[in-house]
Amino acid sequence: MPHAAGDSLGGLRADLGPLPLGAVDGSGIAWSLGKLDGWGSASVRAEYQPREGDHGTWASPVYLGERPVTLAGTIIAPDLAALDDAMERLRSAAALADTSLVVYESVPKQCTVRRAGEPLLEYLTDRIASYSVLVTAADPRRYATVLQQGSTGLPVTTGGLTSPYSVPYTLAATTVAGQVDAYNEGSMDTRPTMTITGPVSQPTVFGQMPDGSVRMLRYGLDLADGDQLIIDTDAHTAILNGNVSRRRFLTAPQGWPTIPAGGSVNYQFRAAAYSPTALLTVRWRSAWM
Repeated sequence: MPHAAGDSLGGLRADLGPLPLGAVDGSGIAWSLGKLDGWGSASVRAEYQPREGDHGTWASPVYLGERPVTLAGTIIAPDLAALDDAMERLRSAAALADTSLVVYESVPKQCTVRRAGEPLLEYLTDRIASYSVLVTAADPRRYATVLQQGSTGLPVTTGGLTSPYSVPYTLAATTVAGQVDAYNEGSMDTRPTMTITGPVSQPTVFGQMPDGSVRMLRYGLDLADGDQLIIDTDAHTAILNGNVSRRRFLTAPQGWPTIPAGGSVNYQFRAAAYSPTALLTVRWRSAWM
């Protein structure tokens, strides 16, 4: 039965780079996906030391390791030339550099992978071939495909009385706080990126955690008009204007303000002096184990 571009083949569905595994691509190639091993769980790193003179062991913190994923199935093409082309495209999609793997669950999720073994391809007929590809995600989190973001300027205060007025005259001032609420619906902490756009003097970001504690990121220099400082809370970097590291001028005394599983963090934007055009943008994806 001929396949039309965009048709789903039923069952598992994933995209490895540009290849729609479990569906039909624009060239009429049907990519069946019969195996998706490793997607459900990542490896674990932990150490256990025997307790001297007592039962049990002392347990270290437990961390997830890398996530190896095996993708396997068949390729069905209209002719041998199309099959050969499809096999070459699969070898390219299982890239040596970072590429995206998207798995279409009820909530689609993605991770960044690289080739981790030799792609195994075998002709079954002159129109059908089998394939098996091993890729590995260095970051074991499975992220939402939807990138969320929120932006805010510095807080503004309006209203209130100034001298010569005094008690008993009162009029409350209203502060519009510069803040972004970031919610992670997943089952594992996620680590946002923050972009601070100048001009702004010694900007600071406070992350109010769900337990009420506060984690602060403070940048010790000024940003000129048009400058952008990108803070990556996963890589622990601070990059100015896309190519200059400013990590040594960034302090995080309470630790990096990431977003816990099923929790929300209130990011508050402050500076040494008010600037009407200063802007903080927070971007994040919900993350699952």
